[in-house]
Amino acid sequence: MSTIRLLVLGAVRQHGRAHGYQVRGDLEYWGAHEWSNAKPGSIYHALKQMAKQGLLYAHEIAPSTAGGPPRTEYEITDLGTEEYLRLVREALTAYDQKTDIKSAAIGFMVDLPRAEAVSLLKERVRRIEEWRSAVTGHYVPEEGTQRLGHIGEIMNLWIHTADAEAEWTQGLIARIEDGAYTFAGEGAPFVGVLADGEENPYATGERHPGDIG
Repeated sequence: MSTIRLLVLGAVRQHGRAHGYQVRGDLEYWGAHEWSNAKPGSIYHALKQMAKQGLLYAHEIAPSTAGGPPRTEYEITDLGTEEYLRLVREALTAYDQKTDIKSAAIGFMVDLPRAEAVSLLKERVRRIEEWRSAVTGHYVPEEGTQRLGHIGEIMNLWIHTADAEAEWTQGLIARIEDGAYTFAGEGAPFVGVLADGEENPYATGERHPGDIG
């Protein structure tokens, strides 16, 4: 699964309509440039590619009075929304996803109904436990150093990571079931996007001339 695909679709959807610099600013605001491959070049490339694929609609806006090329604003299509929600659902349930995919999914989980988010997270816990059982069926942590030496610590790390993720996910499920956060159909959720023109405290300073009006 492509992290940048999920992040860009989600960012555009939350704005309703956004240009590339806004999308980039939001992702930096969320810290995605630190924990994912959401770099400037990949963001602009993803926007253009997904517009070609029919997932986004590209609106050309007249250039600003200060000059420069026309700015392109993007809006998610029905097909793009279907793809976006599919990616969120897949990322919430699959334990073998990388950290960037998992982080993006948690950031966008409120775009699903509360009951569905809980169900998907419970499926995630089930898959973690299933994966752990498959590992411990062939490897017992307490016996690792006896049979594998220090290499056994790799499997110890896998098991402890799985246990920690399962515990954290169970806690998240409990918080959601207790009413935390605002999910789809419950009102306007917190999205944490930057308003057009709002200063981004985490901006890297690099600008893309085609996206500034």
